[in-house]
Amino acid sequence: MSQLSPTAASAHARIVTALQARWPENRIARGLGRIEALCDLLGAPQRACPVIQIAGTNGKGSTALMIDSLLRSLGLRVGRYSSPHLEDLTERIAIDGRPIAAERFDELWADIQPYVAMVDERAIDGVAMTFYEVMTALAFVAFAEAPVDVAVVEVGMGGRWDATNVATAQVAVICPIDYDHTHLLGSTLTQIAGEKAGIIKEGATAVLSGQAPEAATVLLARCAEVGARVVREGMEFGLIDRSPGVGGQMIRLETADGPLGDLVLPLFGEHMARNAALAVAAVEAFLGGRALAADVVAEGLEAVVAPARTEVVRRSPTVVIDTCHNPHGARATVDTMTEAFDFTPLIGVVAMMGDKDVRGVLEIFAEAMTTVVVTGMTSTGRALTPSALGEIAGEVFGPDRVRVAATMTEAIEAAVQLADEAGPGAGVLIAGSVYAAGEARSLLVRHPDPAEGDA
Repeated sequence: MSQLSPTAASAHARIVTALQARWPENRIARGLGRIEALCDLLGAPQRACPVIQIAGTNGKGSTALMIDSLLRSLGLRVGRYSSPHLEDLTERIAIDGRPIAAERFDELWADIQPYVAMVDERAIDGVAMTFYEVMTALAFVAFAEAPVDVAVVEVGMGGRWDATNVATAQVAVICPIDYDHTHLLGSTLTQIAGEKAGIIKEGATAVLSGQAPEAATVLLARCAEVGARVVREGMEFGLIDRSPGVGGQMIRLETADGPLGDLVLPLFGEHMARNAALAVAAVEAFLGGRALAADVVAEGLEAVVAPARTEVVRRSPTVVIDTCHNPHGARATVDTMTEAFDFTPLIGVVAMMGDKDVRGVLEIFAEAMTTVVVTGMTSTGRALTPSALGEIAGEVFGPDRVRVAATMTEAIEAAVQLADEAGPGAGVLIAGSVYAAGEARSLLVRHPDPAEGDA
């Protein structure tokens, strides 16, 4: 694909800006009426292929990537819808493992825009179509027109009222449920699980990761209510053992056909190994309970690429980027950093949203980070200012362990300098938000110029 011309690039930027000006995705506009109305006008693209839907608090994105890779190893054409994006909006809609081209994105928007306007005029439940609803419709249209054999769809927030729930998924995957978005989803695990359980439909197969008892009770009750088949971690599938190694880990899984070992997973951490077990179980459920061949599992897992999931983006000093943004995710990341790298010292670069459990995340980071450089984010209006985040960090870390930087660029430069001064055992972790991970990645990862071709 050639680069966009200046005119096309400008037009694409205007489309993205206009879409993002709609009702923001961090607010739930309850009800599926708008997305249902639009999909009806578009000929029900959400029904064009089978759907595997993924909900949960943490692990949705990496599990979706693994499911996608496993399905492609079976020779299937796969569409994947995820959110939020790291660097570019088009990342949210992927076909055969590659983000949709900007040109194709703009074509699809031109096709559906008149129908979006018709739904906007109706103002169903008093709201025009939201940004996330429009993106969801774009994804389903892209998958229908490709066409793909199966769609892997990651829930944006919650489940019951998420726009992706316009589809009736044959397989509903529930990743670990913990506290996040409590102002929208509820303040107890029972309430949060109730929202996530909404993706489990009549006659579907529910593939459930290990859950806290109160969450598990809700999920199993939903399965009984709708007659869903249940596949549970620790019973029908799971992680048997793992051995950390350079560039990832070797894992052994319990699958539909019994134990399967000597699997290379190029990702760090026990949580990623468990996500791999969940992904394999999800694909086996999609196949009606039939076991995946060992070579398919090996090929699919070894090919997984998960940007910003404990991703090494620089050496000397080593810089790692992670998307963790709540206490549950922060704990997994800190444990992984200790196991895989054991930096001495570990320097943090942290930026966070104001609506997150900022103190809870920082308290976990403070256990591992010797010094933290806090900063803001330019890609979202929800970010805490550097000074506001610095004030909270000072209370958690102590003022002597906190530095404040005005920009992500300055924060990375300061952290790298601190690591250089500390010696060869030092490392840098950039974390706290998906948006922070995206901004850091855009600064540290060189993306090939499309004009250069595959060389």
